[in-house]
Amino acid sequence: MKVTIKELESYLSELYANKVDEQSLFMKLVEEIGETAEILNKRNGRKKTDSEDLDIQLGNELADVIHYVVAIAALNNLNLNDIILSKDKKASLKYNRDINLEQFISSKG
Repeated sequence: MKVTIKELESYLSELYANKVDEQSLFMKLVEEIGETAEILNKRNGRKKTDSEDLDIQLGNELADVIHYVVAIAALNNLNLNDIILSKDKKASLKYNRDINLEQFISSKG
């Protein structure tokens, strides 16, 4: 099964609406970013690791980061899909890229 940004926004909006404020979600986001940094430090030998599966842990922490980013956007009625496409288009022009995200997606379909 695949999930779209819009579906995730809708789900998280219902999950958190009138239950959790954006500051609480932001604090969770910061916590998850810290946990991601810890795993990256272990992967790069800057921190001791046991026989943990760091690839699985990294995936789990990145999923948590995405969860809280999208939740904050959803509670603020932001359309991340449109924002991501627009921001990438501007960055592509600014950095003189050959292709932007919207063109990339169109070329694959």
